[in-house]
Amino acid sequence: MAVCETCGNTYDNAFTLTRGGESHTFDSFECAAHRMAPRCAHCGCMILGHGVESENSTYCCSHCAREAGHPQARDQV
Repeated sequence: MAVCETCGNTYDNAFTLTRGGESHTFDSFECAAHRMAPRCAHCGCMILGHGVESENSTYCCSHCAREAGHPQARDQV
């Protein structure tokens, strides 16, 4: 049985995610998201979708990207 790195729960169905050579063990996708999801460079929320990238920063939406000074950011048209 493995221990979730986010909540500390010991769980027999835990799983490991690897990104960039770094591995982490979780008991749920919720715990994985809290630990692994990127955060919006403007508002700080978890980015669970594609997000918007501009000049080496990632934002949850084009509104946040524009608020952070990237006027070219647009949602799909």
